[in-house]
Amino acid sequence: MGGIRSVFVLNTGSSSVKFRVVDPESGAVGAEGLVERIGEPGSQTPDHRAAIEGILSGLDRGAIDAVGHRIVHGGDRFVQATLIDDDVERGIEQLSALAPLHNPPGLLGIRAARAALPELPQVAVFDTAFHAGMPAAARSYAIDAGVAAEHGIRRYGFHGTSYRIVSERAAEFLGRPLDELRLIVLHLGNGASATAIAGGRSIDTSMGMTPLEGLVMGTRSGDLDPAVLLYLQRNAAMTVDDVDELLNRRSGLLGLSGRGDMREVIAAAEGGEAAAELAFGVYVHRLHHYIGAYLAILGGADALVFTAGVGENSAAVRAAALEGLAGLGLQVDAAANAAPDRGPRRISPAGAPVDVLVIPTDEELQIARETAGVLAQGDLRP
Repeated sequence: MGGIRSVFVLNTGSSSVKFRVVDPESGAVGAEGLVERIGEPGSQTPDHRAAIEGILSGLDRGAIDAVGHRIVHGGDRFVQATLIDDDVERGIEQLSALAPLHNPPGLLGIRAARAALPELPQVAVFDTAFHAGMPAAARSYAIDAGVAAEHGIRRYGFHGTSYRIVSERAAEFLGRPLDELRLIVLHLGNGASATAIAGGRSIDTSMGMTPLEGLVMGTRSGDLDPAVLLYLQRNAAMTVDDVDELLNRRSGLLGLSGRGDMREVIAAAEGGEAAAELAFGVYVHRLHHYIGAYLAILGGADALVFTAGVGENSAAVRAAALEGLAGLGLQVDAAANAAPDRGPRRISPAGAPVDVLVIPTDEELQIARETAGVLAQGDLRP
């Protein structure tokens, strides 16, 4: 891939840095890890620059060819992976209003890595880019068009690096060209979304202008009547920040059951706890809602794919998500679903009209590949 053999991939949070050093062609991992509690009281890591310097102290810097950064929101400006310079950095900063929880930490990672490795080219890979070509009818909200245009209000979608690699791997597993497949992919982790993919392109996705819309998540509400926000501000004396905190950090599975981890929710539900049963039921109901919608939008599906932490590891969620959908061609083979295999696999019965697959995601590898792809097109200098 253009001479790039080792990419230092960074996924930076407000108080954490997840990293991997990976060969973008083979997928071989040289090192990986996570630094947490950055800047918190008692932490030995005061800031992100110290975190990245600490990570690099244990690596062979000379063996790293480039740095790839996961950036959540690219808005309308960044619709593909992009070589970072000062102008790009400013552009990402300007988009922070659209992703205040995500872009600022990503910027911290960029600035720290550019300071620590000024000699290396660095690339921003955007979660939103995969969805940039969504049809206008899917990406537009039905509000005043002038207001929407002035403030960049539209549906952008997220988890794009995951959708790109998972859809490609699904096509490889099925032995069919991606450009002829209709896929419904469920990226189910602490953050969760669904995407309808036709011919390798995003046709619709459940997340919107921000990662708050759509499915029920660990701590996020997903779809909600917007009048609820107005009601809470007018009648519950809640500020904008209060509502933000409620919807992003005190909702979803956590808000319904007091538990944000699906494993704990399932265990409590199996023990007969009513709140956990309700949380699981709401979660599954929302999945049914999007699966049905995407079958209609795609005009049917060749495969439905589960991926990410919950999707790959929870047989209970997979079974419940497709329960009662046999009439739509979606079935789960109980034995295949319960098998301990963790690789790509088919969990639908032989001869089922729609293949149901579990395909592990690898966002770090995809970021490395897109980084190498950008740099293969031209000058490797930062």
